[in-house]
Formats: sequence, C-alpha cells, structure tokens
Amino acid sequence: MAESKDESGPAHQDPEQDEEDFVLKLYVAGQTPKSLTAFANLKKICEEHMKSRYRIEVVDLLKNPQLAKGDQILAIPTLVRKLPEPVRKIIGDLSNTERVLVGLDLKPAKKDRPRDK
Repeated sequence: MAESKDESGPAHQDPEQDEEDFVLKLYVAGQTPKSLTAFANLKKICEEHMKSRYRIEVVDLLKNPQLAKGDQILAIPTLVRKLPEPVRKIIGDLSNTERVLVGLDLKPAKKDRPRDK
C-alpha cells in the first residue's frame, strides 16, 4: 500500500516548482477496508487533480504508533498535507472528493447562496 510518487528528477529541479509540490501523509491502522478505501481515493484524487506534483507517504500506526504524536493524529484514517504550508488535516476515508479538494486547497469552498434582499 505504500506509494511514493515524485516525477521531478534531480537535474530538472526548480526551487519554485518544489513549493508547488504536495507532500501528503496518510495515517492508517493496518490494511482495514477503511484504510484501503482512503488510500485508493487519495491516489485517484492525486492522479486526477495534481498530475505528477505529489508524494504520498503511508504511515501504518499499528507498526509505528509513536509516529502519531508528531502530527497529533487522533483518528484514523487521517490525511495530513505537509506541503505546501499551512499543514492541513482531513479525517476519514476521503470518499467525498469535493471535501478533500477543498481541504487540500485545490478547490475553493462553495459559498453560501446570496440571500434575497
């Protein structure tokens, strides 16, 4: 389930492009159906909306529970966007694509409908 996608080669690294890349950590607890669904949904969203500008790190808290403290993980699965800053967290299986895109700042939040005067 661990996946790391980074298409930028060392010869073509552009400092400005690095700032646009997404560094994502998905915290899971083993290979439960919810964890697998979260990973599949995340991978699909990344491929459709980030092209090759992302890297996913899967952290299995059953194997490394101490890693939960660093990002203050209280529920799983949890997605943490490390870069670009600010750090953002999304809890759940990531099945609501709209919510995930808003949470990752890839899509603006829908505003309430204007009220009639």
